[in-house]
Amino acid sequence: MRSLFVRLLTSSAVVAVCSITATAWLAANSTSGAIQREQGQTLASDAQINNSLLGYASRHPDWSGVAATVRDLAAANSRRIALTTEKGALIADSASAGTALPARVSAVVDPLAVDVTLVPGAAEDRIDPRAVGPFLLPDRDRARLGKAADAYAVCMRRTGQAVRTTVSHTGRPSVTTTGEGVPREPSQPSPVPAVTTPCDAVTFNAPTPTEKTALKQLNLLVGRCLKGKNAERGSVGLDFTWISKERRPASSAAEPGQSISSCIVTARKEQLDPYVAPAAYLYIGSPAEATGPRIPLPSIAGAALLVLVLTVGVSVMAARRLVGPVNALTHAARRMRDGDSSARVQVRTTGEISELATAFNEMSEHLQRMEEQRKAMVSDVSHELRTPLSNLRGWLEAAQDGVAELDPALIASLVEELLLLQHIVDDLQDLALADAGKLRLHLEPVHLGDLLDQVATAHRGRAEAAGLTLTTGIAGTPALTADPVRLRQAVGNLVTNSLRYTRAGGHITLTARQDGDHVIIEVTDTGIGIRAEHLPHVFDRFWRAEKSRNRRTGGSGLGLAIVRDLAEAHGGTATATSTPGVRTTFTLRLPGEDPS
Repeated sequence: MRSLFVRLLTSSAVVAVCSITATAWLAANSTSGAIQREQGQTLASDAQINNSLLGYASRHPDWSGVAATVRDLAAANSRRIALTTEKGALIADSASAGTALPARVSAVVDPLAVDVTLVPGAAEDRIDPRAVGPFLLPDRDRARLGKAADAYAVCMRRTGQAVRTTVSHTGRPSVTTTGEGVPREPSQPSPVPAVTTPCDAVTFNAPTPTEKTALKQLNLLVGRCLKGKNAERGSVGLDFTWISKERRPASSAAEPGQSISSCIVTARKEQLDPYVAPAAYLYIGSPAEATGPRIPLPSIAGAALLVLVLTVGVSVMAARRLVGPVNALTHAARRMRDGDSSARVQVRTTGEISELATAFNEMSEHLQRMEEQRKAMVSDVSHELRTPLSNLRGWLEAAQDGVAELDPALIASLVEELLLLQHIVDDLQDLALADAGKLRLHLEPVHLGDLLDQVATAHRGRAEAAGLTLTTGIAGTPALTADPVRLRQAVGNLVTNSLRYTRAGGHITLTARQDGDHVIIEVTDTGIGIRAEHLPHVFDRFWRAEKSRNRRTGGSGLGLAIVRDLAEAHGGTATATSTPGVRTTFTLRLPGEDPS
Protein backbone atom coordinates (compact mmCIF):
# COMPACT_ATOMS: atom_id res chain seq x y z
CA MET A 1 0.00 0.00 0.00
CA ARG A 2 2.92 2.34 0.60
CA SER A 3 3.99 2.00 -3.02
CA LEU A 4 0.41 2.78 -4.11
CA PHE A 5 0.43 5.88 -1.93
CA VAL A 6 3.76 7.05 -3.38
CA ARG A 7 2.63 6.38 -6.92
CA LEU A 8 -0.61 8.32 -6.45
CA LEU A 9 1.27 11.25 -4.95
CA THR A 10 3.95 11.26 -7.66
CA SER A 11 1.38 10.97 -10.44
CA SER A 12 -0.61 13.91 -9.08
CA ALA A 13 2.50 16.08 -8.81
CA VAL A 14 3.62 15.22 -12.35
CA VAL A 15 0.14 15.93 -13.71
CA ALA A 16 0.05 19.28 -11.91
CA VAL A 17 3.48 20.33 -13.24
CA CYS A 18 2.63 19.27 -16.79
CA SER A 19 -0.73 21.05 -16.62
CA ILE A 20 0.82 24.31 -15.43
CA THR A 21 3.58 24.17 -18.04
CA ALA A 22 1.22 23.31 -20.88
CA THR A 23 -1.24 26.03 -19.84
CA ALA A 24 1.49 28.69 -19.74
CA TRP A 25 2.87 27.63 -23.13
CA LEU A 26 -0.53 27.57 -24.78
CA ALA A 27 -1.45 30.95 -23.29
CA ALA A 28 1.80 32.53 -24.50
CA ASN A 29 1.51 31.12 -28.02
CA SER A 30 -2.18 31.80 -28.49
CA THR A 31 -2.21 35.41 -27.25
CA SER A 32 -0.99 36.96 -30.52
CA GLY A 33 -3.36 34.80 -32.59
CA ALA A 34 -6.27 35.68 -30.34
CA ILE A 35 -5.49 39.39 -30.66
CA GLN A 36 -5.35 39.15 -34.45
CA ARG A 37 -8.60 37.22 -34.59
CA GLU A 38 -10.25 39.72 -32.28
CA GLN A 39 -9.10 42.60 -34.45
CA GLY A 40 -10.44 40.90 -37.55
CA GLN A 41 -13.77 40.19 -35.86
CA THR A 42 -13.93 43.78 -34.63
CA LEU A 43 -13.36 45.17 -38.14
CA ALA A 44 -16.00 42.84 -39.59
CA SER A 45 -18.41 43.84 -36.84
CA ASP A 46 -17.72 47.56 -37.43
CA ALA A 47 -18.37 47.15 -41.16
CA GLN A 48 -21.65 45.30 -40.53
CA ILE A 49 -22.85 47.94 -38.05
CA ASN A 50 -21.90 50.77 -40.42
CA ASN A 51 -23.66 49.05 -43.34
CA SER A 52 -26.86 48.56 -41.36
CA LEU A 53 -26.95 52.22 -40.30
CA LEU A 54 -26.18 53.33 -43.87
CA GLY A 55 -29.17 51.30 -45.03
CA TYR A 56 -31.35 53.03 -42.45
CA ALA A 57 -30.08 56.47 -43.42
CA SER A 58 -30.63 55.77 -47.14
CA ARG A 59 -34.36 55.15 -46.64
CA HIS A 60 -35.20 57.70 -43.91
CA PRO A 61 -35.04 61.50 -44.07
CA ASP A 62 -33.89 61.75 -40.42
CA TRP A 63 -32.64 59.69 -37.44
CA SER A 64 -35.78 59.96 -35.31
CA GLY A 65 -36.58 56.23 -35.31
CA VAL A 66 -33.05 54.79 -35.24
CA ALA A 67 -32.95 54.01 -31.49
CA ALA A 68 -34.47 50.54 -31.86
CA THR A 69 -32.04 49.68 -34.68
CA VAL A 70 -29.09 50.80 -32.54
CA ARG A 71 -30.24 48.67 -29.62
CA ASP A 72 -30.69 45.59 -31.84
CA LEU A 73 -27.26 46.03 -33.43
CA ALA A 74 -25.63 46.47 -30.04
CA ALA A 75 -27.27 43.32 -28.68
CA ALA A 76 -26.39 41.27 -31.78
CA ASN A 77 -22.72 42.34 -31.77
CA SER A 78 -22.18 42.72 -28.01
CA ARG A 79 -20.86 46.24 -28.63
CA ARG A 80 -21.78 49.69 -27.46
CA ILE A 81 -23.13 51.82 -30.33
CA ALA A 82 -23.79 55.56 -30.24
CA LEU A 83 -24.76 58.14 -32.91
CA THR A 84 -24.29 61.89 -32.67
CA THR A 85 -24.78 64.79 -35.03
CA GLU A 86 -21.76 66.49 -36.55
CA LYS A 87 -22.13 69.13 -33.82
CA GLY A 88 -21.99 66.46 -31.07
CA ALA A 89 -25.67 66.23 -30.15
CA LEU A 90 -26.61 62.66 -29.10
CA ILE A 91 -28.99 60.90 -31.51
CA ALA A 92 -29.11 57.39 -30.04
CA ASP A 93 -27.01 55.35 -27.61
CA SER A 94 -27.23 51.69 -26.59
CA ALA A 95 -25.60 52.50 -23.23
CA SER A 96 -27.43 53.94 -20.26
CA ALA A 97 -27.89 57.68 -20.01
CA GLY A 98 -24.90 59.63 -18.75
CA THR A 99 -22.29 57.15 -19.98
CA ALA A 100 -19.32 58.87 -21.60
CA LEU A 101 -18.80 58.31 -25.33
CA PRO A 102 -15.80 56.31 -26.60
CA ALA A 103 -12.62 58.29 -27.13
CA ARG A 104 -12.73 58.45 -30.92
CA VAL A 105 -15.21 58.43 -33.79
CA SER A 106 -15.37 55.03 -35.55
CA ALA A 107 -16.95 56.26 -38.79
CA VAL A 108 -19.12 58.93 -40.38
CA VAL A 109 -22.49 57.52 -41.44
CA ASP A 110 -23.42 59.47 -44.57
CA PRO A 111 -25.23 57.68 -47.43
CA LEU A 112 -24.09 60.46 -49.80
CA ALA A 113 -20.41 60.08 -48.85
CA VAL A 114 -19.77 56.43 -47.94
CA ASP A 115 -16.61 55.66 -45.92
CA VAL A 116 -14.60 53.53 -48.36
CA THR A 117 -12.48 52.04 -45.55
CA LEU A 118 -15.55 50.24 -44.17
CA VAL A 119 -17.22 49.72 -47.58
CA PRO A 120 -14.39 48.61 -49.89
CA GLY A 121 -16.70 48.03 -52.89
CA ALA A 122 -18.33 51.46 -52.79
CA ALA A 123 -19.07 53.25 -56.08
CA GLU A 124 -16.80 56.04 -57.30
CA ASP A 125 -19.44 58.64 -56.49
CA ARG A 126 -19.55 57.25 -52.88
CA ILE A 127 -23.37 57.31 -52.94
CA ASP A 128 -24.97 54.33 -51.22
CA PRO A 129 -26.97 52.39 -53.87
CA ARG A 130 -29.85 52.04 -51.41
CA ALA A 131 -30.35 55.83 -51.51
CA VAL A 132 -32.80 56.15 -54.40
CA GLY A 133 -34.90 59.11 -53.29
CA PRO A 134 -37.59 60.08 -55.82
CA PHE A 135 -36.66 57.15 -58.08
CA LEU A 136 -38.38 54.68 -55.69
CA LEU A 137 -41.22 53.09 -57.65
CA PRO A 138 -44.71 52.75 -56.16
CA ASP A 139 -46.12 49.26 -55.64
CA ARG A 140 -48.39 49.51 -58.71
CA ASP A 141 -45.47 50.21 -61.05
CA ARG A 142 -43.38 47.48 -59.44
CA ALA A 143 -46.09 44.90 -60.02
CA ARG A 144 -46.61 45.98 -63.64
CA LEU A 145 -42.90 46.02 -64.49
CA GLY A 146 -42.39 42.70 -62.69
CA LYS A 147 -44.99 40.98 -64.85
CA ALA A 148 -43.52 42.52 -68.00
CA ALA A 149 -40.00 41.44 -67.04
CA ASP A 150 -41.18 37.89 -66.32
CA ALA A 151 -42.90 37.69 -69.69
CA TYR A 152 -39.77 39.00 -71.42
CA ALA A 153 -37.59 36.48 -69.59
CA VAL A 154 -39.87 33.61 -70.61
CA CYS A 155 -39.77 34.78 -74.19
CA MET A 156 -35.97 35.03 -74.18
CA ARG A 157 -35.64 31.53 -72.77
CA ARG A 158 -37.81 30.23 -75.58
CA THR A 159 -35.27 31.64 -78.06
CA GLY A 160 -32.57 29.57 -76.35
CA GLN A 161 -30.92 32.31 -74.29
CA ALA A 162 -30.18 31.97 -70.57
CA VAL A 163 -31.35 35.05 -68.69
CA ARG A 164 -31.57 36.18 -65.08
CA THR A 165 -34.05 38.58 -63.50
CA THR A 166 -32.99 40.88 -60.65
CA VAL A 167 -34.69 43.80 -58.90
CA SER A 168 -32.87 47.05 -58.14
CA HIS A 169 -33.22 49.13 -54.99
CA THR A 170 -35.72 51.36 -56.79
CA GLY A 171 -37.95 48.35 -57.42
CA ARG A 172 -37.26 48.22 -61.20
CA PRO A 173 -36.67 44.70 -62.58
CA SER A 174 -33.67 43.96 -64.76
CA VAL A 175 -33.30 41.05 -67.18
CA THR A 176 -29.74 40.17 -68.17
CA THR A 177 -28.27 37.45 -70.35
CA THR A 178 -26.07 35.29 -68.13
CA GLY A 179 -23.67 34.48 -70.97
CA GLU A 180 -22.83 38.15 -71.64
CA GLY A 181 -20.34 38.40 -68.73
CA VAL A 182 -20.72 40.79 -65.82
CA PRO A 183 -24.35 41.95 -65.38
CA ARG A 184 -25.16 45.63 -65.51
CA GLU A 185 -25.92 47.62 -62.38
CA PRO A 186 -29.34 46.73 -60.89
CA SER A 187 -30.48 50.33 -61.35
CA GLN A 188 -29.90 50.19 -65.10
CA PRO A 189 -32.64 49.09 -67.50
CA SER A 190 -32.44 45.73 -69.18
CA PRO A 191 -30.01 45.71 -72.11
CA VAL A 192 -31.44 45.24 -75.54
CA PRO A 193 -30.35 41.84 -76.92
CA ALA A 194 -27.54 41.91 -79.48
CA VAL A 195 -29.60 39.81 -81.84
CA THR A 196 -33.04 40.61 -83.14
CA THR A 197 -35.68 38.68 -81.21
CA PRO A 198 -39.47 38.72 -81.28
CA CYS A 199 -39.46 39.52 -77.51
CA ASP A 200 -40.76 42.92 -76.45
CA ALA A 201 -38.38 44.74 -74.07
CA VAL A 202 -39.87 48.17 -74.53
CA THR A 203 -42.72 47.65 -72.07
CA PHE A 204 -40.57 47.42 -68.98
CA ASN A 205 -37.49 49.36 -70.26
CA ALA A 206 -39.42 52.62 -70.73
CA PRO A 207 -39.27 55.01 -67.74
CA THR A 208 -42.35 55.20 -65.58
CA PRO A 209 -44.03 58.52 -64.73
CA THR A 210 -42.26 58.48 -61.36
CA GLU A 211 -38.87 57.99 -63.02
CA LYS A 212 -39.60 60.62 -65.65
CA THR A 213 -40.39 63.19 -62.97
CA ALA A 214 -37.23 62.30 -61.05
CA LEU A 215 -35.09 62.37 -64.22
CA LYS A 216 -36.52 65.75 -65.17
CA GLN A 217 -35.61 67.16 -61.76
CA LEU A 218 -32.14 65.61 -61.97
CA ASN A 219 -31.49 67.00 -65.43
CA LEU A 220 -32.53 70.49 -64.28
CA LEU A 221 -30.01 70.28 -61.47
CA VAL A 222 -27.31 69.00 -63.83
CA GLY A 223 -28.12 71.76 -66.34
CA ARG A 224 -27.84 74.39 -63.62
CA CYS A 225 -24.44 72.99 -62.67
CA LEU A 226 -23.20 72.88 -66.28
CA LYS A 227 -24.34 76.39 -67.10
CA GLY A 228 -21.44 78.39 -68.46
CA LYS A 229 -19.06 75.43 -68.66
CA ASN A 230 -19.23 74.89 -72.41
CA ALA A 231 -20.47 71.31 -71.96
CA GLU A 232 -21.93 69.19 -74.72
CA ARG A 233 -25.66 68.97 -75.01
CA GLY A 234 -27.34 65.85 -73.63
CA SER A 235 -29.26 64.41 -70.67
CA VAL A 236 -28.91 61.92 -67.82
CA GLY A 237 -30.44 58.47 -68.31
CA LEU A 238 -31.89 55.99 -65.86
CA ASP A 239 -28.41 54.53 -65.38
CA PHE A 240 -27.16 58.03 -64.35
CA THR A 241 -24.85 58.25 -67.34
CA TRP A 242 -24.69 61.16 -69.81
CA ILE A 243 -26.50 60.63 -73.09
CA SER A 244 -24.87 63.04 -75.55
CA LYS A 245 -26.90 64.72 -78.27
CA GLU A 246 -23.90 66.04 -80.28
CA ARG A 247 -20.39 65.07 -81.27
CA ARG A 248 -17.42 67.17 -80.12
CA PRO A 249 -13.83 67.11 -81.32
CA ALA A 250 -11.66 64.60 -79.51
CA SER A 251 -9.24 67.29 -78.32
CA SER A 252 -11.89 69.08 -76.30
CA ALA A 253 -13.90 66.13 -75.01
CA ALA A 254 -11.96 65.31 -71.89
CA GLU A 255 -12.48 68.45 -69.85
CA PRO A 256 -16.21 68.77 -70.48
CA GLY A 257 -16.62 65.04 -69.76
CA GLN A 258 -15.09 65.50 -66.33
CA SER A 259 -17.31 68.48 -65.68
CA ILE A 260 -20.39 66.52 -66.67
CA SER A 261 -19.51 63.59 -64.37
CA SER A 262 -18.84 65.96 -61.49
CA CYS A 263 -22.10 67.77 -62.07
CA ILE A 264 -24.06 64.51 -62.26
CA VAL A 265 -22.68 63.45 -58.85
CA THR A 266 -23.33 66.89 -57.36
CA ALA A 267 -26.85 66.97 -58.76
CA ARG A 268 -27.63 63.48 -57.50
CA LYS A 269 -26.51 64.37 -53.98
CA GLU A 270 -28.54 67.57 -54.08
CA GLN A 271 -31.58 65.64 -55.30
CA LEU A 272 -31.22 62.86 -52.68
CA ASP A 273 -30.42 65.13 -49.76
CA PRO A 274 -34.07 65.65 -48.63
CA TYR A 275 -34.70 61.89 -48.76
CA VAL A 276 -31.76 60.65 -46.63
CA ALA A 277 -30.72 61.21 -43.04
CA PRO A 278 -28.01 63.81 -42.43
CA ALA A 279 -24.44 62.72 -41.77
CA ALA A 280 -23.82 61.40 -38.23
CA TYR A 281 -20.81 60.36 -36.20
CA LEU A 282 -20.72 56.67 -35.28
CA TYR A 283 -19.11 55.59 -32.01
CA ILE A 284 -18.49 51.87 -31.49
CA GLY A 285 -17.14 50.62 -28.18
CA SER A 286 -14.64 47.73 -28.34
CA PRO A 287 -15.43 44.45 -26.50
CA ALA A 288 -12.61 45.21 -24.07
CA GLU A 289 -11.61 48.85 -23.70
CA ALA A 290 -8.31 47.93 -22.05
CA THR A 291 -6.26 44.78 -21.75
CA GLY A 292 -5.34 45.46 -18.13
CA PRO A 293 -1.92 45.55 -16.50
CA ARG A 294 0.62 42.91 -17.37
CA ILE A 295 1.10 40.26 -14.72
CA PRO A 296 4.75 40.12 -13.60
CA LEU A 297 6.73 36.88 -13.89
CA PRO A 298 7.22 36.41 -10.10
CA SER A 299 3.47 36.50 -9.60
CA ILE A 300 2.99 33.83 -12.28
CA ALA A 301 5.66 31.64 -10.67
CA GLY A 302 4.10 32.11 -7.24
CA ALA A 303 0.65 31.17 -8.54
CA ALA A 304 2.08 28.06 -10.22
CA LEU A 305 3.85 27.04 -7.01
CA LEU A 306 0.66 27.56 -5.00
CA VAL A 307 -1.30 25.38 -7.44
CA LEU A 308 1.39 22.68 -7.17
CA VAL A 309 1.34 22.73 -3.35
CA LEU A 310 -2.46 22.57 -3.24
CA THR A 311 -2.46 19.70 -5.74
CA VAL A 312 0.05 17.70 -3.71
CA GLY A 313 -1.85 18.38 -0.47
CA VAL A 314 -5.18 17.29 -1.92
CA SER A 315 -3.51 14.24 -3.46
CA VAL A 316 -2.08 13.22 -0.06
CA MET A 317 -5.51 13.41 1.56
CA ALA A 318 -7.18 11.54 -1.30
CA ALA A 319 -4.48 8.85 -1.33
CA ARG A 320 -4.83 8.24 2.41
CA ARG A 321 -8.60 7.95 2.15
CA LEU A 322 -8.18 5.54 -0.75
CA VAL A 323 -5.46 3.39 0.81
CA GLY A 324 -7.33 2.90 4.13
CA PRO A 325 -10.34 1.03 2.68
CA VAL A 326 -8.06 -0.95 0.36
CA ASN A 327 -6.06 -2.11 3.42
CA ALA A 328 -9.30 -3.14 5.11
CA LEU A 329 -10.39 -5.08 2.03
CA THR A 330 -7.02 -6.85 1.85
CA HIS A 331 -7.20 -7.86 5.53
CA ALA A 332 -10.76 -9.18 5.14
CA ALA A 333 -9.80 -11.13 2.01
CA ARG A 334 -6.93 -12.79 3.87
CA ARG A 335 -9.27 -13.74 6.71
CA MET A 336 -11.65 -15.29 4.18
CA ARG A 337 -8.71 -17.18 2.64
CA ASP A 338 -7.92 -18.62 6.09
CA GLY A 339 -11.47 -19.97 6.37
CA ASP A 340 -13.23 -17.16 8.24
CA SER A 341 -16.40 -16.75 6.18
CA SER A 342 -17.67 -14.08 8.59
CA ALA A 343 -15.07 -11.54 7.39
CA ARG A 344 -16.65 -8.16 6.68
CA VAL A 345 -15.43 -4.68 5.75
CA GLN A 346 -16.68 -1.47 7.37
CA VAL A 347 -16.19 1.54 5.12
CA ARG A 348 -17.58 4.96 6.02
CA THR A 349 -16.78 6.62 2.69
CA THR A 350 -19.02 6.82 -0.34
CA GLY A 351 -18.37 6.21 -4.00
CA GLU A 352 -16.59 3.41 -5.82
CA ILE A 353 -14.64 2.18 -2.76
CA SER A 354 -17.85 1.96 -0.76
CA GLU A 355 -19.51 0.03 -3.59
CA LEU A 356 -16.50 -2.32 -3.71
CA ALA A 357 -16.73 -2.90 0.04
CA THR A 358 -20.47 -3.52 -0.20
CA ALA A 359 -19.92 -6.01 -3.03
CA PHE A 360 -17.23 -7.75 -0.96
CA ASN A 361 -19.53 -7.99 2.06
CA GLU A 362 -22.35 -9.37 -0.11
CA MET A 363 -19.95 -11.93 -1.58
CA SER A 364 -18.78 -12.90 1.91
CA GLU A 365 -22.37 -13.29 3.12
CA HIS A 366 -23.22 -15.35 0.05
CA LEU A 367 -20.24 -17.62 0.58
CA GLN A 368 -21.19 -18.02 4.24
CA ARG A 369 -24.75 -18.95 3.27
CA MET A 370 -23.45 -21.36 0.63
CA GLU A 371 -21.16 -22.97 3.20
CA GLU A 372 -24.00 -23.32 5.68
CA GLN A 373 -26.24 -24.75 2.94
CA ARG A 374 -23.47 -27.16 1.91
CA LYS A 375 -23.08 -28.43 5.47
CA ALA A 376 -26.84 -28.69 5.88
CA MET A 377 -27.12 -30.50 2.54
CA VAL A 378 -24.45 -33.03 3.51
CA SER A 379 -26.26 -33.62 6.78
CA ASP A 380 -29.67 -33.91 5.07
CA VAL A 381 -28.38 -36.24 2.34
CA SER A 382 -26.75 -38.40 4.96
CA HIS A 383 -29.99 -38.53 6.97
CA GLU A 384 -32.13 -39.26 3.90
CA LEU A 385 -29.86 -42.10 2.76
CA ARG A 386 -29.15 -43.49 6.23
CA THR A 387 -32.75 -44.47 7.00
CA PRO A 388 -33.45 -46.70 3.97
CA LEU A 389 -29.93 -48.13 4.03
CA SER A 390 -30.28 -48.98 7.74
CA ASN A 391 -33.62 -50.68 7.05
CA LEU A 392 -32.15 -52.69 4.18
CA ARG A 393 -29.11 -53.72 6.17
CA GLY A 394 -31.14 -54.65 9.25
CA TRP A 395 -33.59 -56.86 7.41
CA LEU A 396 -30.92 -58.47 5.22
CA GLU A 397 -28.73 -59.26 8.26
CA ALA A 398 -31.78 -60.66 10.07
CA ALA A 399 -32.55 -62.87 7.06
CA GLN A 400 -28.91 -63.92 6.89
CA ASP A 401 -28.94 -64.90 10.59
CA GLY A 402 -32.21 -66.77 10.11
CA VAL A 403 -34.12 -64.43 12.38
CA ALA A 404 -36.38 -63.16 9.60
CA GLU A 405 -37.77 -65.01 6.65
CA LEU A 406 -37.62 -63.46 3.16
CA ASP A 407 -41.33 -63.78 2.48
CA PRO A 408 -43.10 -61.74 -0.22
CA ALA A 409 -44.15 -59.05 2.26
CA LEU A 410 -40.56 -58.49 3.44
CA ILE A 411 -39.26 -58.49 -0.12
CA ALA A 412 -41.90 -55.90 -1.08
CA SER A 413 -40.81 -53.74 1.88
CA LEU A 414 -37.15 -53.98 0.84
CA VAL A 415 -38.03 -53.12 -2.76
CA GLU A 416 -39.90 -50.05 -1.49
CA GLU A 417 -36.80 -48.96 0.41
CA LEU A 418 -34.69 -49.45 -2.74
CA LEU A 419 -37.16 -47.40 -4.77
CA LEU A 420 -36.92 -44.66 -2.16
CA LEU A 421 -33.14 -44.70 -2.47
CA GLN A 422 -33.41 -44.61 -6.26
CA HIS A 423 -35.85 -41.69 -6.08
CA ILE A 424 -33.49 -39.70 -3.84
CA VAL A 425 -30.52 -40.42 -6.10
CA ASP A 426 -32.51 -39.43 -9.20
CA ASP A 427 -33.58 -36.19 -7.56
CA LEU A 428 -30.00 -35.40 -6.59
CA GLN A 429 -28.87 -36.08 -10.16
CA ASP A 430 -31.53 -33.73 -11.56
CA LEU A 431 -30.43 -31.00 -9.18
CA ALA A 432 -26.78 -31.54 -10.07
CA LEU A 433 -27.59 -31.29 -13.79
CA ALA A 434 -29.57 -28.10 -13.18
CA ASP A 435 -26.70 -26.57 -11.19
CA ALA A 436 -24.23 -27.44 -13.96
CA GLY A 437 -26.56 -26.07 -16.66
CA LYS A 438 -26.64 -29.47 -18.36
CA LEU A 439 -30.32 -30.24 -17.83
CA ARG A 440 -31.41 -31.03 -21.38
CA LEU A 441 -34.87 -30.12 -22.55
CA HIS A 442 -36.61 -31.58 -25.59
CA LEU A 443 -38.97 -28.77 -26.52
CA GLU A 444 -42.13 -29.39 -28.50
CA PRO A 445 -45.68 -27.99 -28.59
CA VAL A 446 -47.57 -29.19 -25.50
CA HIS A 447 -51.33 -29.64 -25.16
CA LEU A 448 -51.83 -28.66 -21.55
CA GLY A 449 -55.25 -30.25 -21.25
CA ASP A 450 -53.85 -33.69 -22.07
CA LEU A 451 -50.80 -33.14 -19.86
CA LEU A 452 -52.87 -32.19 -16.79
CA ASP A 453 -55.18 -35.15 -17.38
CA GLN A 454 -52.17 -37.50 -17.52
CA VAL A 455 -50.79 -36.15 -14.23
CA ALA A 456 -54.23 -36.37 -12.59
CA THR A 457 -54.73 -39.95 -13.81
CA ALA A 458 -51.33 -40.98 -12.45
CA HIS A 459 -52.18 -39.65 -8.96
CA ARG A 460 -55.94 -40.25 -8.84
CA GLY A 461 -55.61 -43.69 -7.24
CA ARG A 462 -53.57 -42.32 -4.34
CA ALA A 463 -55.94 -39.34 -4.04
CA GLU A 464 -59.00 -41.55 -3.82
CA ALA A 465 -57.27 -43.79 -1.26
CA ALA A 466 -56.65 -40.66 0.87
CA GLY A 467 -60.25 -39.49 0.46
CA LEU A 468 -59.30 -36.52 -1.75
CA THR A 469 -60.88 -35.08 -4.89
CA LEU A 470 -58.48 -34.44 -7.78
CA THR A 471 -59.81 -32.35 -10.69
CA THR A 472 -58.39 -30.47 -13.70
CA GLY A 473 -59.50 -27.40 -15.60
CA ILE A 474 -58.15 -25.37 -18.52
CA ALA A 475 -59.21 -21.98 -19.86
CA GLY A 476 -59.05 -21.70 -23.63
CA THR A 477 -56.15 -23.26 -25.51
CA PRO A 478 -52.90 -21.96 -24.02
CA ALA A 479 -50.00 -22.09 -26.51
CA LEU A 480 -46.89 -23.56 -24.87
CA THR A 481 -43.66 -25.06 -26.16
CA ALA A 482 -41.92 -27.13 -23.46
CA ASP A 483 -40.41 -30.50 -22.58
CA PRO A 484 -43.53 -32.59 -21.80
CA VAL A 485 -41.63 -35.15 -19.70
CA ARG A 486 -39.98 -32.53 -17.49
CA LEU A 487 -43.20 -30.52 -17.28
CA ARG A 488 -45.13 -33.63 -16.11
CA GLN A 489 -42.38 -34.22 -13.55
CA ALA A 490 -42.73 -30.65 -12.19
CA VAL A 491 -46.54 -30.74 -12.02
CA GLY A 492 -46.42 -34.27 -10.57
CA ASN A 493 -44.09 -33.11 -7.78
CA LEU A 494 -46.55 -30.32 -6.93
CA VAL A 495 -49.47 -32.79 -6.85
CA THR A 496 -47.45 -35.21 -4.69
CA ASN A 497 -46.73 -32.38 -2.26
CA SER A 498 -50.43 -31.45 -2.12
CA LEU A 499 -51.47 -35.10 -1.53
CA ARG A 500 -49.04 -35.29 1.37
CA TYR A 501 -50.37 -32.22 3.20
CA THR A 502 -54.12 -32.33 2.42
CA ARG A 503 -56.47 -34.06 4.85
CA ALA A 504 -59.28 -36.42 3.83
CA GLY A 505 -62.23 -34.66 2.24
CA GLY A 506 -60.00 -32.02 0.71
CA HIS A 507 -59.73 -30.91 -2.91
CA ILE A 508 -56.76 -30.62 -5.29
CA THR A 509 -57.25 -28.68 -8.52
CA LEU A 510 -54.95 -28.47 -11.54
CA THR A 511 -55.61 -25.49 -13.86
CA ALA A 512 -53.92 -23.79 -16.83
CA ARG A 513 -54.60 -20.50 -18.62
CA GLN A 514 -53.05 -17.96 -20.98
CA ASP A 515 -51.76 -14.69 -19.47
CA GLY A 516 -50.50 -12.46 -22.28
CA ASP A 517 -47.34 -14.03 -23.66
CA HIS A 518 -47.06 -16.38 -20.64
CA VAL A 519 -48.82 -19.60 -19.63
CA ILE A 520 -49.89 -20.05 -16.00
CA ILE A 521 -50.15 -23.55 -14.48
CA GLU A 522 -51.56 -23.70 -10.93
CA VAL A 523 -51.91 -26.54 -8.42
CA THR A 524 -54.29 -25.54 -5.62
CA ASP A 525 -55.14 -27.62 -2.54
CA THR A 526 -57.22 -27.16 0.61
CA GLY A 527 -54.53 -28.58 2.86
CA ILE A 528 -52.94 -27.40 6.09
CA GLY A 529 -51.22 -24.50 4.33
CA ILE A 530 -47.83 -22.85 4.81
CA ARG A 531 -47.08 -20.15 7.32
CA ALA A 532 -45.92 -16.79 5.94
CA GLU A 533 -42.42 -17.06 7.43
CA HIS A 534 -41.94 -20.44 5.73
CA LEU A 535 -43.05 -19.39 2.21
CA PRO A 536 -39.64 -17.98 1.14
CA HIS A 537 -38.01 -21.37 1.88
CA VAL A 538 -40.45 -23.89 0.39
CA PHE A 539 -38.33 -24.25 -2.79
CA ASP A 540 -35.02 -24.63 -0.91
CA ARG A 541 -33.32 -27.99 -1.08
CA PHE A 542 -33.98 -30.38 1.81
CA TRP A 543 -36.06 -27.72 3.52
CA ARG A 544 -38.96 -28.94 5.64
CA ALA A 545 -41.08 -27.05 8.10
CA GLU A 546 -40.96 -30.14 10.35
CA LYS A 547 -37.30 -30.38 11.37
CA SER A 548 -37.34 -34.01 12.60
CA ARG A 549 -37.40 -35.14 8.93
CA ASN A 550 -39.83 -37.95 9.79
CA ARG A 551 -40.80 -39.78 6.59
CA ARG A 552 -44.38 -40.02 7.83
CA THR A 553 -44.78 -36.24 7.91
CA GLY A 554 -42.97 -35.28 4.73
CA GLY A 555 -40.70 -36.22 1.87
CA SER A 556 -37.01 -35.68 1.25
CA GLY A 557 -37.33 -31.95 0.67
CA LEU A 558 -36.09 -32.18 -2.93
CA GLY A 559 -39.36 -32.25 -4.89
CA LEU A 560 -40.15 -28.54 -4.78
CA ALA A 561 -36.50 -27.62 -5.39
CA ILE A 562 -36.65 -29.69 -8.58
CA VAL A 563 -39.88 -27.89 -9.56
CA ARG A 564 -38.18 -24.52 -9.29
CA ASP A 565 -35.11 -25.66 -11.30
CA LEU A 566 -37.30 -27.15 -14.04
CA ALA A 567 -39.35 -23.94 -14.27
CA GLU A 568 -36.21 -21.81 -14.52
CA ALA A 569 -34.77 -24.20 -17.13
CA HIS A 570 -37.85 -23.38 -19.24
CA GLY A 571 -37.26 -19.65 -18.71
CA GLY A 572 -40.09 -19.34 -16.18
CA THR A 573 -40.63 -19.07 -12.42
CA ALA A 574 -42.20 -21.07 -9.60
CA THR A 575 -44.00 -19.31 -6.74
CA ALA A 576 -46.27 -20.23 -3.86
CA THR A 577 -49.04 -18.45 -1.95
CA SER A 578 -50.90 -19.81 1.03
CA THR A 579 -53.52 -19.09 3.64
CA PRO A 580 -52.89 -21.55 6.50
CA GLY A 581 -55.80 -23.94 6.98
CA VAL A 582 -57.63 -22.62 3.89
CA ARG A 583 -55.76 -22.88 0.62
CA THR A 584 -52.28 -23.21 -0.88
CA THR A 585 -51.50 -22.45 -4.54
CA PHE A 586 -48.31 -23.32 -6.39
CA THR A 587 -47.89 -21.40 -9.65
CA LEU A 588 -45.67 -22.15 -12.65
CA ARG A 589 -45.32 -19.12 -14.93
CA LEU A 590 -43.78 -20.21 -18.25
CA PRO A 591 -43.08 -18.23 -21.43
CA GLY A 592 -45.63 -19.04 -24.10
CA GLU A 593 -46.87 -17.49 -27.31
CA ASP A 594 -49.08 -14.41 -27.42
CA PRO A 595 -52.32 -15.55 -29.08
CA SER A 596 -52.91 -12.07 -30.47
